[in-house]
Amino acid sequence: MIETLISDKNPLLKEVRRLAAGGASGEDRLVLAEGPRLLDEAVRSGIAIHAVILAESAPEIAAVGTARIVRVLDGLFNKLASTESPQWVLSLIRLPEWTPEDLLRGTPLVVVLDGIQDPGNAGAILRTAEAFGASGAVFLKGTVSPSNPKCLRASAGSAFRLPIVNEIPAGLSLYAADPRAKLSVAEARFESPCGIVIGGEGRGVRPELAARATRLKIPTVQVESLNAAVAAGILLYEARRQRSS
Repeated sequence: MIETLISDKNPLLKEVRRLAAGGASGEDRLVLAEGPRLLDEAVRSGIAIHAVILAESAPEIAAVGTARIVRVLDGLFNKLASTESPQWVLSLIRLPEWTPEDLLRGTPLVVVLDGIQDPGNAGAILRTAEAFGASGAVFLKGTVSPSNPKCLRASAGSAFRLPIVNEIPAGLSLYAADPRAKLSVAEARFESPCGIVIGGEGRGVRPELAARATRLKIPTVQVESLNAAVAAGILLYEARRQRSS
């Protein structure tokens, strides 16, 4: 059964607005996923969907598990989303709860985000990490929340499936991207359990973490440094290449 909500003071809609503004997911781990693609990815990933909010003009949808489905006026819907041109569906989704041990399956390959504040970069790194077989990701303090709506959109569903924690598991060899390093990425040895550390835009990897890691540079021509997500993609690809061969 689809409910119709007409008041913006409804508790469900207030929670949607809070999450759209970048509010933390809290103990309930609810996040806001915008658009039909993320809803489809959540269903495909088999994670819990708490509620689905439809615009008045949206097409009918089938039941989504036990999720509550509501419909709101188009004008009210447009005020709920974090994008200027929102698509016709918003979903409140409960992210899985992970532990550091979940990142250690097989031969771990972990990407560590150290102070990545751009949600688009963070989401793209998650997408790339899943694509190249990483076992999980670490969002250290100072990094944007993985529950940020823009991060979720950029991850294109990877944030629903890739284990994400906020501390580095023990037992990993760390490699840190650093354009001033002497060792090239091609000289690294990614076959053993390891973590690839990507520093924040502008600041790079914090000194105390860089001191624990082997620093790696990505050789470039005339360009000193690369976008954080691009750098992560190159290192993750090289790790995947070495492990595949």
